[in-house]
Amino acid sequence: MYILVSIAILVTMVLALVRALKGPTVYDRVLAVNMFGTKTAMLLAVIAYLYGRPDFLDLALAYALINLVGVLAVLEFFQNNHRDHAEYDND
Repeated sequence: MYILVSIAILVTMVLALVRALKGPTVYDRVLAVNMFGTKTAMLLAVIAYLYGRPDFLDLALAYALINLVGVLAVLEFFQNNHRDHAEYDND
């Protein structure tokens, strides 16, 4: 059962990578990268259960927090970059 869950998570990770590469907008790509990071944390949690290694859950939690902070930083960068370009267009 957990092997099937792992395979399903891997398939959705591949689909997220496809969306991240194709785009059409920057926000779609950022959302796809966020989904990939979330699926990675889920996969780490499943692997932790399969191998009986509860210390992997700490890694999954740390990875999820780093993913959250990273995505927020990238979105803030794009928002500020878009705002700066709007100011130059008005001048």
